[in-house]
Amino acid sequence: MFLKTVLDYRPWRILLLVGLFQLYGCVTQTVRTVDMAPPETLGVPPSEELLLDVGISVFDPNVPESFDEQNELNIQPEIRRAESNYMAYVAKNLLQSTGNWGAVRVVPRLSYAVDVTVSATILHSDGERLNLRVVASDARGQVWFDNDYETLASRYAYDVSMPRDIDPYQATYNKIANDLLRFRMALTEDEILAIRTTAEMRFARDFATDAFEDYVIETTPGAYQIRRLPAPDDPMLSRVRMIREREYLFIDTLDEYFSSFANEMFTPYQSWRRATYSEAIAYREERNKARARLLAGTVGIVAGVAAQTSNNTVTQYSGTMGIIGGATLIKAGIAKRADAQLHAEVLRELGTSVEATLMPYTMELENETIALQGSVDEQYEELRRILRKIYRTEMGDGNLKATEEPESDAG
Repeated sequence: MFLKTVLDYRPWRILLLVGLFQLYGCVTQTVRTVDMAPPETLGVPPSEELLLDVGISVFDPNVPESFDEQNELNIQPEIRRAESNYMAYVAKNLLQSTGNWGAVRVVPRLSYAVDVTVSATILHSDGERLNLRVVASDARGQVWFDNDYETLASRYAYDVSMPRDIDPYQATYNKIANDLLRFRMALTEDEILAIRTTAEMRFARDFATDAFEDYVIETTPGAYQIRRLPAPDDPMLSRVRMIREREYLFIDTLDEYFSSFANEMFTPYQSWRRATYSEAIAYREERNKARARLLAGTVGIVAGVAAQTSNNTVTQYSGTMGIIGGATLIKAGIAKRADAQLHAEVLRELGTSVEATLMPYTMELENETIALQGSVDEQYEELRRILRKIYRTEMGDGNLKATEEPESDAG
């Protein structure tokens, strides 16, 4: 009769459910394995004209400006900067290995020289968990997908016997590759050719706006459609294609820098991930326990106070016990939160030690990238000037001297 009276009172039902949820959350465990399976591939290799070129943008490191927020999220800025380059290169290598695509390149900035662009934001990263938000879109502006990917690493992924090309978060890269392939397989040949043609026309319009401006139009913000095409033997198109090949050359040069960076970064970065694996698990578990106990304690106190308004003596007594029990849970939650902070401090110390090691490699890569981009920009401006001059000459504009100055509105 006593048990029925207690359970019939709604606040105690809530408290019991929260308590059971807390108990269940503390005893469940996730079995983790290393994903050794290769990504999916096309059964029959496509013809060259149906191979889409892919650009993997350098990942957004997603580092808060506030130092306090960085500490709260256990983010070491230099590690994130390094990861944003490293992860893009890992994704690029995996996609390239499938044979499902044309050229796959890491691009440090937006480029019209690729058919499909993949960009990602690092939401969380340590030795135990990786969480990415990934967006893939094609030259038409169509978004293929906008997904969050989360993978929990296995401790066996850090074993010295593990092949170097198997990343602890291989499952994430495989999922991204497989999602790209599924969308690619749903495209018709006409759609694939439309993507490639749109990319080429957007590139041409970027370099010779006056010549190709009306070949591709923006139907809605961010969406592009081919309006008409130049003749196959159009001399301006031939020149633009030569310029496009030069952009590929620059990007391929950058690829050598990314490769060197990834090789130099691998050992200290892998050591950091291995060292943070256990601490990251301990921190997350203690933090979750603290939250669960604080929540259960708060609900217990609220339910206990509500029970005090009852005219039933037994219910009032149960409410008093609920308040005491809730206070005890809150105290335990505060203690668990302090334990979690100890693990957070260890994670920060591990991160600080590896930041000093990674910083020179990251700075060298970024300096090379900036320098090369500067060369690209300067040469592009010169090429635009030459293109305009050639175009206007062929159109019969006799004022050649006027075309030698770059236009202020050049795209």
